[in-house]
Amino acid sequence: MKLVTFAHNGRTAIGVVSADQIINLSHLAPDMQTFIELGDEGLVAAQTAVSTAIETVPLTAVHLLAPIPTPRRNVICLGLNYSEHVKESYGARGQQAKLPEVPIVFTKATTAVSGPTDPIPYDTAVTTQLDWEVELAVIIGRAGKNIPTEATMSHVYGYTVLNDISARDLQMAGKQYFKGKSLDGACPIGPWIVTADELPDPHNLRLTCRVNGVIKQDGRTEMMIFNIPNTIAYLSRGMTLLPGDIIATGTPDGVGFARTPPEFLQPGDLLESEIEGIGVLRNVVVL
Repeated sequence: MKLVTFAHNGRTAIGVVSADQIINLSHLAPDMQTFIELGDEGLVAAQTAVSTAIETVPLTAVHLLAPIPTPRRNVICLGLNYSEHVKESYGARGQQAKLPEVPIVFTKATTAVSGPTDPIPYDTAVTTQLDWEVELAVIIGRAGKNIPTEATMSHVYGYTVLNDISARDLQMAGKQYFKGKSLDGACPIGPWIVTADELPDPHNLRLTCRVNGVIKQDGRTEMMIFNIPNTIAYLSRGMTLLPGDIIATGTPDGVGFARTPPEFLQPGDLLESEIEGIGVLRNVVVL
């Protein structure tokens, strides 16, 4: 199923996409976080709602929000999780590339989260180096701690598209990523959550990023250094993962700061982030 959070006629609701319609699921839960916490019971009830389709609205008549507009905690992100991105990142600094031995983990503030068509704010008083990073995001469905690698995928609820927009000047100025990764609107997510049963092999997906129609990133999830089971197992060591947690799994090569000369987003640019089998984000950079 494709699960959405949407705004229509001044109200926010959750629903499931069926062809060109959205079936309203507000009778099941007030928001996506609560719905995810229902687990399989919620998904079964959603299937029943689809079969009866009592309350529907055209997909074109709504404004899609981030599937989880206000996550319960920061978005968990992996850095340098594609080998070619490792090489370009080190190369841009004139350094010899070294693949990480363990996942590099940082977070993005919840206030960075925005929807699949929301504008990307551009404030020259804050940054002039907004960069793109298309990523597959994993949504956790069941809580777990010290999860064995072989059991990790049973904790996955679904997948969505995320762009880890990064203010490189802020990111490089400090010794940690948080500020440069957490500007308002710097984490568009969506357009929906595709439930895990509809993507049986998340390590065989093409992901692309386009700026004004020009492909900047073109990779495959099979190129991850740390795959999803290894990532979840690592994160859950001594730390409880919760339903609704969002894990961004890293970006392939082709980012702007590593290009010659470096390229950054400008006002008016259309940023498109797409993953095979899920969908596309379309966000315009605005002053």
